[in-house]
Amino acid sequence: MLTDIHPKLPMRNKVATKDFYNNLGFKEFGNADYEGYLMMEKDNIQIHFFEFKDLNPKENYGQVYIRTSDIDNLYQTFLANKMLIHPNGLLEIKPWGQREFSLLDPDQNLLTFAEGVH
Repeated sequence: MLTDIHPKLPMRNKVATKDFYNNLGFKEFGNADYEGYLMMEKDNIQIHFFEFKDLNPKENYGQVYIRTSDIDNLYQTFLANKMLIHPNGLLEIKPWGQREFSLLDPDQNLLTFAEGVH
């Protein structure tokens, strides 16, 4: 039986990654500070990051699809916190029946937030 999934994404700079995700409302998970590794948590999800100092962000295709139960509030909160929404990822209803928006983290990992259309 599968119970959870915690995607692992590349990061070049642990401090920059932590700051970015803190601005999204994530908090560091756990008490240990692992060299080259970071775990961030918000509500019921975790995203893990591994250090990849030589990552070329223009060649990074890391992506995470995150479901939410209150996309309007989340979107407005991110806008109020001056988070940059991806120019091709503004909040809209997609043909597959999801309301989605997207943003990029400092390493160009794509975060897509979605809620089903009721």
